[in-house]
Amino acid sequence: MAKALISHGTVAQNRKARHEYAIDETVEAGIMLTGSEVKSLRLGRCTLLESFAQPENGELFLINAHIPAYEGASHFQHNERRKRKLLLHRREIDRLMAAVGRKGMTLVPLSLYFNDRGKAKVQLGLAKGKTHVDRRDDIKKREWQREQARVMRAKG
Repeated sequence: MAKALISHGTVAQNRKARHEYAIDETVEAGIMLTGSEVKSLRLGRCTLLESFAQPENGELFLINAHIPAYEGASHFQHNERRKRKLLLHRREIDRLMAAVGRKGMTLVPLSLYFNDRGKAKVQLGLAKGKTHVDRRDDIKKREWQREQARVMRAKG
């Protein structure tokens, strides 16, 4: 039986991004894709690990996102890790480029999905890298919240 196509909904998530970065704000951006890339995404095949968005010549590009080749395509195959242009309004691009220019800030893709109209979108996070100490603090907070919930359940 053939695999079901994804007409809308999440194709890929970058779960590691929320662990390694402190996300300040999120932005939705369109993405320029070729036909075989869209077909591959509709099959749910994409990896956002180790990918990032980078400004270049006044535009934003998604770098190192892996979209595997579509088996049904003929000789028009795409490069699996090529730079893909992100589609945003000029004002948003300028604001994000200024934010990335600050020390330690980066744009990380959090998820890639199809919206209700069937268009491929990328959710970008404006983020700052966490240190080892920050990650440990997050773990301590999580454990403390679990312990509080456990005590509250035991009481009543």
